[in-house]
Amino acid sequence: MPFEDQLGDAMRSTGDGFVPQDSRALLDGALISGRRRLARRRVATVTGSVVALAAVGLGGAWASGLVGGSSGDNGGSGGGASASVAAPPKSTLPDHVSVSAEQMIKNLIGLLPHGKTSEEHGRGAGGSDSKFSMPTASVVFDDGKGKGSVSIALSTVDPAGQSAGEYVSCPSKAITDYDHCSAEVLPDGSRFMLFQGYEYPDHREETKNWRATLVTPKGVLIDASEYNAPAEKGATITRAEPPLTGGQMKALVTAEVWKTTMAGAKVPRPDPVPRGEPSGASMQRELIASLPKALKVVDQGNQGGYAFAVVDDGKGRSLVGINVQPGMGDVPLQGSVSTLPNGTRVGEEQRAGEKGGAGVVWWTVDTIRKSDLRVVISAFNTGNQHDPATRATPALTMSQLKAIALDPKWDTLR
Repeated sequence: MPFEDQLGDAMRSTGDGFVPQDSRALLDGALISGRRRLARRRVATVTGSVVALAAVGLGGAWASGLVGGSSGDNGGSGGGASASVAAPPKSTLPDHVSVSAEQMIKNLIGLLPHGKTSEEHGRGAGGSDSKFSMPTASVVFDDGKGKGSVSIALSTVDPAGQSAGEYVSCPSKAITDYDHCSAEVLPDGSRFMLFQGYEYPDHREETKNWRATLVTPKGVLIDASEYNAPAEKGATITRAEPPLTGGQMKALVTAEVWKTTMAGAKVPRPDPVPRGEPSGASMQRELIASLPKALKVVDQGNQGGYAFAVVDDGKGRSLVGINVQPGMGDVPLQGSVSTLPNGTRVGEEQRAGEKGGAGVVWWTVDTIRKSDLRVVISAFNTGNQHDPATRATPALTMSQLKAIALDPKWDTLR
């Protein structure tokens, strides 16, 4: 599928909600995202593995595979999230932006080192391309050492909003596996992230995915991605590393031509926080406070309505995550379902992990109050679901998970 068609699919998929590919689609978690745009009208069962949201300790790149891939690809149950995590913005382009697909391709090629390009695709914005809201370009590039896909997309984001930080924050290794990630603030105030990981963190295919993301002080969002194969998925690996070095990727996204292209573009307003949804910081604080005192927290992260912790009691690491979502009364529960005297519905389930880690088990307690508030908590017998089990069972028992999920504090935390 041409890059521009993949991009359209990615944007349509991620417009509804959050989180990484393969469920870079919207549910790469044992928990559904705190953003409930998708949940009520889909069978909002808990699918996948722990939600890879982009926030403190999670962040980085775009969950949908905005550059170089489709996020709607569900990939079955054995996959893994790609590196990226934050959902792409709903661009408000292009009131004062006009660039053709041909110009986008030309600009991209002009910034590449010496080599040959093929399979050139692009989309413009404004003018004859007014139906498109995001300029993009992609090529297959060969420097004589093998073909690799290189892509770029331009958009805007509120530079002061939460999302801006999410695109340029490195993810927690509890959420996704990667080789290297660095983030920095450049002299002009732009925020930059370089991520070097894999298309599939479970390594079912060894395709490497490197991406560079830049957010300027004026809210221009530039995201580039490359692979050590001619395509993101299903293509034979042709080289050990993607064709551009980390320094070349940085030079690509910081090139002045992209800022000039986006001059005058509107910056979108931040998405409103869903009514009744607790903040990520409060979720994190209360999750940690709820854990048994014998557990040492070795990693943690959060986003509005969601928090996770990796804990260790001396017997191995265990990933624990919780979501709190208002207005979820119509969601069917899974596993063994019961109703408490106060009307709270409870679903309890123990099942095998779904992200490829050998021997991983996934325990979940999913609760829905009469007020339609949903609190769902999961625990795993590993610190990262893509890795093998580190212990026989999760660090928390089903009874402990249930007690946390039913704690009245989640009602007042909103």
